[in-house]
Amino acid sequence: MKEIEIYTDGACSGNPGPGGWGAVLIYNENEKEISGYEKDTTNNRMELLAPIRALELLKEACNVKIYSDSAYVVNAFKNKWITNWQRNGWKTASKKPVENQDLWKNLIELTSKHQVEWIKVKGHSDNEKNNRCDFLATEAIKNNK
Repeated sequence: MKEIEIYTDGACSGNPGPGGWGAVLIYNENEKEISGYEKDTTNNRMELLAPIRALELLKEACNVKIYSDSAYVVNAFKNKWITNWQRNGWKTASKKPVENQDLWKNLIELTSKHQVEWIKVKGHSDNEKNNRCDFLATEAIKNNK
């Protein structure tokens, strides 16, 4: 299987408010940057949409490393929150409906096609690719205001 690295980030100007997401996909020496905008959204939705849009571009099953500064996204997979949510009828531990179920379900479906490793990176730090994703996300907002 092909080895793909994906860096993702989401941003919001106000929360809720206008939002953007950015991703950098890396395969061997090739890099592809993608980004998008939503008029009225939340930061968490943008953090979820970035890996969704990146994974949608993959045409075959791959080994994928997804780097994100979102503890919300990374921990949901690494700490098995998703498994618990599904088992509990998409309710949190406090019995409240899980937010952003539509995006979570989409992301679960997409990740099931690949071997995915989630890696948490520190945001707004020295990670060049994460910083690039942040730039892409914030530019998407600026360019659509």
